[in-house]
Amino acid sequence: MSLTSDIPATVKLFDTHCHLDLPELAIAQTLHWHQAQQAGVAALVIPAVQQSAWQNLLDLQKQQPHWHIALGIHPWWAAKHPLEAVAALEQLLTAHSSAIVAVGEIGLDFALAEATFAIQQQLFKAQLALAKLHNKPVILHHRKSQPQLLAELKRQQFSEGGILHAFSGSQQQAMAFIDLGFKLGIGGTITYERAEKTRNTVQKLPLESFVLETDAPAMPLAGFQGQVNTPAQLALVFDAFCQLRPEPREQIAATLWQNSLKVLRLSAA
Repeated sequence: MSLTSDIPATVKLFDTHCHLDLPELAIAQTLHWHQAQQAGVAALVIPAVQQSAWQNLLDLQKQQPHWHIALGIHPWWAAKHPLEAVAALEQLLTAHSSAIVAVGEIGLDFALAEATFAIQQQLFKAQLALAKLHNKPVILHHRKSQPQLLAELKRQQFSEGGILHAFSGSQQQAMAFIDLGFKLGIGGTITYERAEKTRNTVQKLPLESFVLETDAPAMPLAGFQGQVNTPAQLALVFDAFCQLRPEPREQIAATLWQNSLKVLRLSAA
């Protein structure tokens, strides 16, 4: 599979998951954004991973109108956060509602130590309830936890939707989230030939089911293992996605852009 990119000037791409605030990218943040724009990326979402990042993201959002932010506590950092952090998140959601497009990155990661499961679940339930209260979509992290995520979404009758970040799985797994109003975040996984199940799912589901993401600086694409991922690589994810779809590239790009705006409730990016 070729990973060379030739993005027409008329194509706009939306990186719905890019940790531009993490040290690997923050050191040259402006350069990475410039390179991403040259590659066709017109907007991105920066999701928080822990409470200490929240104020910085609010400041970044003021600086650059094409950078959108999500605030939340990632399950990898759950053990470092008391439940009081959720009260602080609620204060920010109340005070800065228009600046925060989603609650995230939140979720469950059952590939971590079992000792973290209880606090992960407590924080996920509380943050999901906050998103429901404030009518915000969520950005969901998952590893070995899709059934538990679905169970909690249904228990809370969560109807705000969101993005299932870094989707990998079958058509049946995908539909369970799509039926609850979620889009599937598709990233560098599809550039790997061995990701047969995910690639097949991308081929079978309606185009309206997807958004694109890099998860930069993580999730390097095939051929770039060991390197820092960047938002400019979204152009290569888009190329790989187009190779799996029958529609013209311009139609794919336009639909993915509208999918991103719709799920994040943005009139424009």
